[in-house]
Amino acid sequence: MAAGWLLVFSLTLFQSLVMNHSSEGPFPSATTIKAWVDKMQEDLVTLARTASGVDWLAQIYTKNTALYTVEANNPRQLVEIAARDIEKLLSNRSKALVRLAKEAEKYQASHQWRDEFGNNDIIYYNAKDDQNDPEKNETESGSQRIRPVFEDDPVFRRQTSYQHAAVHIPTDIYEGSTIVLNELNWTAALDDVFKRNREEDPTLLWQVFGSATGLARYYPASPWVDKSRTPNKIDLYDVRRRPWYIQGAASPKDMLILVDASGSVSGLTLKLIRTSVIEMLETLSDDDFVNVVSFNNNAQNVSCFNHLVQANVRNKKKLKEAVYKISAKGITDYKKGFSYAFEQLLNHSVSRANCNKIIMLFTDGGEERAQEIFHKYNEDKKVRVFTFSVGQHNYDKGPIQWMACENKGYYYEIPSIGAIRINTQEYLDVLGRPMVLAGEQAKQVQWTNVYLDALELGLVITGTLPVFNLTREQNGKINQLILGVMGVDVSLEDIKKLTPRFTLCPNGYYFAIDPNGYVLLHPNLQPKNPKSQEPVTLDFLDAELENDIKVEIRKKMIDGESGEKTFETLVKSQDERYIDKGNRTYTWTAVNGTDYSLALVLPSYSFYYIKAKIDEPITQAKCKYCKVSESLKLDHFDEAGYTFLAPRDYCNDVKKSENNTEFLLNFNEFIDRHTPSSSSCNTDMVIRVLLDAGFTNELAQNYWSKLSLDGVVAQFVVTDGGITRVFPKRAGEDWLENAETYEVSFYKRSLDNDNYIFTAPYYNKSGANSYESGIMVSKAVEIEIDGKLLKPAVVGIKIDATSWMENFTKTTIKSLCNSEICGCERNSMHVDCVILDDGGFLLMSNRDEYTQQIGRFFGEIDPGLMRNLINMSLYAFNKSYDYQSVCDPEEEPKQGAGLRSAYVPTITDILQLGWWASAAAWSILQQLFLSLTFPRFLEAADMEDDDFGAALPKTSCITEQTQYFFENNDKSFGGIVDCINCSRLYHAEKISNTNLVFIISDSQLLCRSCDPKPLMQAEKPDEGPNPCEMVKQPRYRKGPEICFDEAKQDQPICTTSRASAMTSAPIFIFLQVFMWCGWKIRLTAVGPLV
Repeated sequence: MAAGWLLVFSLTLFQSLVMNHSSEGPFPSATTIKAWVDKMQEDLVTLARTASGVDWLAQIYTKNTALYTVEANNPRQLVEIAARDIEKLLSNRSKALVRLAKEAEKYQASHQWRDEFGNNDIIYYNAKDDQNDPEKNETESGSQRIRPVFEDDPVFRRQTSYQHAAVHIPTDIYEGSTIVLNELNWTAALDDVFKRNREEDPTLLWQVFGSATGLARYYPASPWVDKSRTPNKIDLYDVRRRPWYIQGAASPKDMLILVDASGSVSGLTLKLIRTSVIEMLETLSDDDFVNVVSFNNNAQNVSCFNHLVQANVRNKKKLKEAVYKISAKGITDYKKGFSYAFEQLLNHSVSRANCNKIIMLFTDGGEERAQEIFHKYNEDKKVRVFTFSVGQHNYDKGPIQWMACENKGYYYEIPSIGAIRINTQEYLDVLGRPMVLAGEQAKQVQWTNVYLDALELGLVITGTLPVFNLTREQNGKINQLILGVMGVDVSLEDIKKLTPRFTLCPNGYYFAIDPNGYVLLHPNLQPKNPKSQEPVTLDFLDAELENDIKVEIRKKMIDGESGEKTFETLVKSQDERYIDKGNRTYTWTAVNGTDYSLALVLPSYSFYYIKAKIDEPITQAKCKYCKVSESLKLDHFDEAGYTFLAPRDYCNDVKKSENNTEFLLNFNEFIDRHTPSSSSCNTDMVIRVLLDAGFTNELAQNYWSKLSLDGVVAQFVVTDGGITRVFPKRAGEDWLENAETYEVSFYKRSLDNDNYIFTAPYYNKSGANSYESGIMVSKAVEIEIDGKLLKPAVVGIKIDATSWMENFTKTTIKSLCNSEICGCERNSMHVDCVILDDGGFLLMSNRDEYTQQIGRFFGEIDPGLMRNLINMSLYAFNKSYDYQSVCDPEEEPKQGAGLRSAYVPTITDILQLGWWASAAAWSILQQLFLSLTFPRFLEAADMEDDDFGAALPKTSCITEQTQYFFENNDKSFGGIVDCINCSRLYHAEKISNTNLVFIISDSQLLCRSCDPKPLMQAEKPDEGPNPCEMVKQPRYRKGPEICFDEAKQDQPICTTSRASAMTSAPIFIFLQVFMWCGWKIRLTAVGPLV
């Protein structure tokens, strides 16, 4: 008891000393600090209100209501209209798709197989032909090459020819094989169908037939590699591995990959198995589920996954990492392995595809057939078993071949690295058999997830339709083979045109999701790596800041329901530095005829918008707001301010440009000659921007130009219609914000906040003082017309930092002070005084060394104090992940001197199988092959410097983001930063009507023993959420409603894979003799340098 009483007494005494120190000692009292902050608030708000003209512009809008009407945004009506328009667009594309599939089946059925072809029997354009090398286009045995005349195409943004289709054949497929020649022969008739489709619908984009042989025929013709790039880089594209082909070729899959890890598979065989499993994982899409199990005496999961998991990018990456760690030991026990595999496939308590059930066995062979296991678990043949004999050995292959044939699967051999890519994707032919046998019932157009087009069209979705072999075999049985998949692309840009945003305000937007919950339309869907081969799978809950209500909305949208919900949510700013709280109304509905669902999001101030009424010819108008286009001309910038015009599609004849000066010239030239009601114009958009130009011009000429205020370096206005004016002209010349007002961060933040928003300049670690151009203050113009709330513009100023500092120190210094501390004196040895914004970024300080860091996150400047501000609930923070980032690749040791375009492998590379699966290995093989058959090939070594510099491009990665924000509405905070042998008193006071907080504390100079580890806010690379934890509570998803995984007529086909007949014989030879003749490549590469 005595010890407890002593503790209480000590704490009371300590608190008394602190209170005395803060109230009677040199540290300013809370009352004094509050008085300082009130004076700061009065000065800042008065300056911002007066200098920006926020009230003046509001009056301009309210007194000129005769020039516009206030229209309503009906969210339910808008989202349903947009959904119908999208449905119509996709339906039109589907018609072209159905025609193509029917014609393809008809042409193939009437085609007569030929074992031999004469010269020039096959005429086609090979998309990989070098247009600049006539010798490469010479006639080859059995075929003749077409050389199309290409023209620049503004739609595809590359060269195309509408007179021809192009053919792409994978590098590892021999284009002279009989199968490929027959495929080229009958698919040539599709060219006329492609052309007829385009005649009926000129808006069609790529039309593609992806063959099960790997051949892809697409229209219009276009070179596979843009000639402005490096055309001689190796091409590893195979249409059968594209997301749209995988989705269209078979129903979803539940796949269990079973890996023999017994001692007999050690060495090269184990490396082949690892690489084969990695390639097998690449044949799966997000509609599939998978797990990998290894077995010897016992069976075990190779990773942390103990059941099937969705085959998304992150889960497959985890499995790949685990596969590389598989080691070989023990003896083979097929019974243990298959029992474990069947148990996982029969586990229905977890999320799964619930369609094709598959076991993939990779082994070197064995004596056991495990018949009793198949009898126990698979008597009804519901699970297909595919077996792969890997490596070169003399084991009996009969048992594993029997396993496949008796379980409606297929048997493959992978003797070497060259057989992996082809044989790990052939199983799709078998899975397609039930679809073929189902006939018309399986003829359903499916729309894919969003992905990046291989020919640089950008983000697209693809409608797919399987193409069946309708012929019968000699015994009269129905052919069970799928010929391939037909695809028609739809650009996301075309879908965006059906969801217009420019009446919704910058914070209103549409988004759409697929049955996996991935967005195909969202303002935050912006993959930063345009060359990524991975599918673009951004979940709706990762595109926005997740909460329970959004989880519920996501589920309802996936289920195809309609609904509406209004709630408060956290919103990440456009520049991803801040978090705001805002009310949003989500309204959603299904897109009929598809699995997609569309939603519209509106803030409370977006339910109404301004529609201008200026409809007289601009050149003849009488009112002063009708000749406003003059203020958009460059020679009027002195009096009207530097003007930016949002690069929008105002008129078809006004060419858009990212160069503001050029775009203004184009726009003004058109307006001088035409009226906004021109048939080529979006009239509402044109007259709205002219209305805003007139209102802002009056603000600049009649208000800003008459002010003379110290400490203000710029005044600006940004409008919903697309006008940005910066006054005076010289300030506009340094303006760095986006001309598209809907993409401006401070504008969007100001709309969501009633306060004056101070925006921290970007801190440049190189030492450049970005704050010297001024600190931005902005506020939304808020008006009410007939009870309808509108926020048509945002105005603001830029404050001179030096002037602000002088006023800041004057405001916070006690008058008639004789004590050691008289307030926030400049470079005081006793107190640090700072002003932070709501994101924790430094905006002002009494210390010169801090002033140089304006815009920097305060946690990097004073970590101990910032941590206390978080603990005291002044600041809260939100961590999220950006799954669309790019990072610098890890640097690898440089190789020895050699020709820049010729990669020279080391002996270590050659001995490691992982290298053989890399692009470098394929490149070496192609160089060797082509150097013998096409001696001029190595002339491609003369790469441009730019090509060489791009040898290590940025790679896709995950980054972690942290944003800070005011946790609550409390105004005053105080406490002690307790360090090892000292402490610092601090007091924080929010500045009313702003997003700022003033903080005074004992100087860091007086207490150096605090934790110096900086608190970082900047985005940084990260592994992302742990997949092992995420699969325990997977997000809701919905697979296709119809599954084709079995048919009564589906009989085992135990013959040789057709892949062996297509593979280039020279390639196999080179794979076997590569190490023997590797010296030839090295000599070729380094010879010219000697």
